[in-house]
Amino acid sequence: MQILIFGAGAVGLGLANCLIKADHTVHLIGREETVSALSIDGLERTGLFGDFHAPPFAFSAFCNLDESESGPYDYILICTKSYDTRNAGEMLAAAPQLKTDRTQFVLCQNGWGNAETFAAFFPTEQIKTGRIITGFRRPKPNQVDITVHADAVHLGSLYDDDLEPLEPLTRALRKGGLPTKITEHIEKDLWSKMLYNCMLNGLSTLFGVPYGRLGESEHTRELMSRIAHEVFDIIKATGHNTHWDSAHDFLIAFYENLLPPTYQHEPSMLQDIRSHKPTEIDALNGAVVALGKKHGIPTPVNQTICSMIHFLTSQFERE
Repeated sequence: MQILIFGAGAVGLGLANCLIKADHTVHLIGREETVSALSIDGLERTGLFGDFHAPPFAFSAFCNLDESESGPYDYILICTKSYDTRNAGEMLAAAPQLKTDRTQFVLCQNGWGNAETFAAFFPTEQIKTGRIITGFRRPKPNQVDITVHADAVHLGSLYDDDLEPLEPLTRALRKGGLPTKITEHIEKDLWSKMLYNCMLNGLSTLFGVPYGRLGESEHTRELMSRIAHEVFDIIKATGHNTHWDSAHDFLIAFYENLLPPTYQHEPSMLQDIRSHKPTEIDALNGAVVALGKKHGIPTPVNQTICSMIHFLTSQFERE
């Protein structure tokens, strides 16, 4: 298969490495520093699921879409940060040689609203969504370290029931060492991840601690409980669904099953703040706030988290 990875950050490199290991043709679009390192030293994977090194000749990496003469692609995996989703859609829409009416765009990003953004550029039957709760870390520009794996990658669609086009990609990721399965319940999965990320990412970033530390304090547990209840209010108001009927049920599962495996994990948002980069807060707690305003649902704690993260990022602009 011909596969394009749009966004060569930690997630993009993690997925690319698995697909290269499964003997598929992979091209990456990334920043200049990353592309240079990949072209010289290849792509290295360490951590969970074993080590694997893909030499430079096993794949291609480019800074711009017009540098690649390949295509059309069977799959285009969108692995940018959520704040770059619209830009990715615009760039891909302006490159018709990269796709056909059978190309599947798979959004492998955090947050809510990415599929809606992409639907402004491509038919909904070509838009698929991935839920990834594997921890990918990038110690070096050409290295991805898999630190946490809470569950298999889930692939599905928010728009239709035709999931057969995802079968070859699912098999390829499995062959490359990453547990993956197709689901008819990707909406529930995404809102489950939204609950998890909204409760943990902002607070972990603000306090500079791994996830598990937040669960040890009554003060942060109270904040996380309020966030969860606000998110459930939004889920109900918007007609969406998740795997639990109430915030109470989710919180039991959260503390018993979901938080312990990721006790030492730090979110990419904290890493972004440390590197003075933008964050995905607007696609997480910010998306909850936006939907709350649209439907008349108060979300004061999510709003506070957003405001505090925005304050941190605004300080970078003053330096």
